Amino acid sequence: MNKIAITTGDPNGIGAEITIKALNKLDLAEDKVVLISNKKILDFYGKLNKNYEIIEIPYDYHNIKPGKITKEAGEFSFQSLVKVCQIKPKAIVTSPVAKNAMHLAGHNFNGQTEVLQKYLARDSQLAEMLFVAKNFRVLLLTRHCALKDIQLTKELVITKIKNLVRTFEKDFNIKSPKFALCGFNPHAGEDGILGSEEQEILIPAIRELLQSGIDISMPQPSDTLFVKAAEHYFNNEKDEYDCYIANYHDQGLIPIKTVAGIKTVNTTIGLDIIRTSPGHGTAFDIAGKNIANPDGMIEAIKQVL
Repeated sequence: MNKIAITTGDPNGIGAEITIKALNKLDLAEDKVVLISNKKILDFYGKLNKNYEIIEIPYDYHNIKPGKITKEAGEFSFQSLVKVCQIKPKAIVTSPVAKNAMHLAGHNFNGQTEVLQKYLARDSQLAEMLFVAKNFRVLLLTRHCALKDIQLTKELVITKIKNLVRTFEKDFNIKSPKFALCGFNPHAGEDGILGSEEQEILIPAIRELLQSGIDISMPQPSDTLFVKAAEHYFNNEKDEYDCYIANYHDQGLIPIKTVAGIKTVNTTIGLDIIRTSPGHGTAFDIAGKNIANPDGMIEAIKQVL
């Protein structure tokens, strides 16, 4: 299918509202978009200005309960993701879902990225989380897991960064990208004084990547590294690096969301179909109030146009 497919996420969150607002503002041609949703949900949260194709996922109108975490909403969110994988669109844009709602429905995934990997991956492909705000990009080496459960290995680092190179060449048309690697420990370990991960895992991985021709820095203290990235972002300057590589979730997301806020786009790479999503969640506290800001969804859609 040569269309951008958009899921509207959890029916009790802001997904349908920001989708409607974003599409009305972008005013895309009807033949460019297909919605994976339910007309009752869309009508509840607003009105589209154009007659976009809708692939219906069954949902009872009485189960629309803004701000509530429900099994029914979790099932709808999951089935929407399965359907979007089945139709093989040009690109996928997903609205936020609630992981706890999907868990209530018996779908124990840590996020949408993991669902997409299960249903789209072939030949041992791995989905990766790349966050994008203009030319500021951050890859996460590990995703949704507790800090105490992070398990970095030399092989994992090498595999993920080689996948990143292929994505930059295929989806961003950037040849020979330049990467900066964050240290795992404060001050990048201070030569082993503050932790051994740099010495035992990161530096051996980097040496092997450098030998294969990949342009990547040795581990650098993330606090100072991201200061430079923020300066380039605010000054609208080309960054020295095409991507920053963070070891764990908050190490990468705090800096990019601090500077770009709601305009941060969560991008799934490594699969045949690229997927983008607003960098925020379901915002249950404002669901159904028609006050949700669609800027994140607008940026997510614009990235795959």
